[in-house]
Amino acid sequence: MNLYNKWTNMVTEFVKTKGEAVFWNEYKNVELKIYKDILGNKNFKFTSSISELSKKYDISEEFIVGFVDGISESLNTNIDIENITLEDKIDFDINVEELYFNMLDAKADYLFNLNEWSEILTEEKIREITSKWRSSKVVVNSVKIGRNELCTCGSGKKYKKCCGK
Repeated sequence: MNLYNKWTNMVTEFVKTKGEAVFWNEYKNVELKIYKDILGNKNFKFTSSISELSKKYDISEEFIVGFVDGISESLNTNIDIENITLEDKIDFDINVEELYFNMLDAKADYLFNLNEWSEILTEEKIREITSKWRSSKVVVNSVKIGRNELCTCGSGKKYKKCCGK
């Protein structure tokens, strides 16, 4: 069984036995420990293995795989997370702006509100990334509904007498 499958199976078992809230609290602590170190030391480019990271942070290998899976979208190089082994060297070349954006997208306020960000990104850059993230969530309906057409909610009423009020 590969490491990624071990990670997903561990998450499933953890949630079944201890509950989802306990899992997310545990995972939050893992992420905080690692990101505080990375952001605090401004160490955005390094090479390590799952095994080395596990020893360095005193965190189980499964949780490290979860961390690597989470950060992979913020790296400048792709990681084949499903086929990685304990000793494979991983190049962590972190795109910090993408990382901040992805933390916003994951609604990980415990991460994007870390004090360490103020030494990495300017307030203006943080506002710019936040604005870009917000605009990526806005849905614009390009289809105009006429007031005398049937309402799209399926009530059978005209739009002007239903949702168009």
